[in-house]
Amino acid sequence: MTRRLAEVAKKVGVSEATVSRVLNDKPGVSEATRAAVLTALDVLGYERPTQLRGERARLVGLVLPELQNPIFPAFAEAVGGALSGHGFTPVLCTQTAGGVSEADYVDLLLAQQVSGVVFFGGLYAQGDAPHDHYARLAERSLPTVLLNAAIDDLGFPRVSCDDAVAVEQALGHLRQLGHRRVGLVLGPADHVPSRRKLAAAGAAAERLGLELPDDCVERALFSLEGGQAATTRLLRRGVTGVVCASDPLALGAIRAVRRAGLTVPHDVSVIGYDDSSFMTCTDPPLTTVRQPIDAMGRAVVELLVKEIGGVRVTHDELLFEPELVVRGSTAPARGRD
Repeated sequence: MTRRLAEVAKKVGVSEATVSRVLNDKPGVSEATRAAVLTALDVLGYERPTQLRGERARLVGLVLPELQNPIFPAFAEAVGGALSGHGFTPVLCTQTAGGVSEADYVDLLLAQQVSGVVFFGGLYAQGDAPHDHYARLAERSLPTVLLNAAIDDLGFPRVSCDDAVAVEQALGHLRQLGHRRVGLVLGPADHVPSRRKLAAAGAAAERLGLELPDDCVERALFSLEGGQAATTRLLRRGVTGVVCASDPLALGAIRAVRRAGLTVPHDVSVIGYDDSSFMTCTDPPLTTVRQPIDAMGRAVVELLVKEIGGVRVTHDELLFEPELVVRGSTAPARGRD
């Protein structure tokens, strides 16, 4: 007990007597200090006293599908920083192949009595994936926010980048550069953001006079290898521009072009999506569609904090407009040089 008091007191920067008053539910401690002591108790892995176990910890779970794609750490940093400003401690939950699943993390977070959960690019975006763990969150009325497009009827607040605008910007840029036959590299068929991109691409291609037949739409896992394999197939069909649903897919596309003995952007233009870290440092620097990470992160936290405070917020999807960032991986189609 003495060791626990000392560790918690050191973590919070208060006296052991103050910690003791909080743990024994005694008066004379400010709400801010009381919340800080309880959060420190949770972070250090100590069990709360029985009389305090019914209260939620000032912890918020951030559930990410991976860390290899730099867009997810970037979103986690934006959301985590905003949460800290409201007095909440973010708990990073990252899935790994064969490791802890998204559903397992939900069970762990519920056991820790977190105040809320934010999901980034999770199973909620895949129509054929299991979704039972989201129902458990709804049953517990645990404040939850989803980042980027989700399947219908989950009933949580959503903050998304506008996939339709993103693909329209990319295709419009290629058309201005004189490209006529383009290809798309998207995620799996049940992936909601990819579905939205495909629907918008069909309408935009018709309006712009672009050739986008069915065989110029490829599906891939969100990885460099997936982008390379998909683009290799597109190159056989004579595309001169490739629009990808993520930056790692676009980097794989560039590799495929080079393996085919061609160059980017002189022979084939490539556009990514996200504008994640180091895309200015690639060779060539990647033209991509930028998600407004900071603005979206702040919106996520604003929704979550209000729900934690008992304020009903809109469950309509909040759409943020992306921005096309033109760099060195796109150029005029041959014949317009």
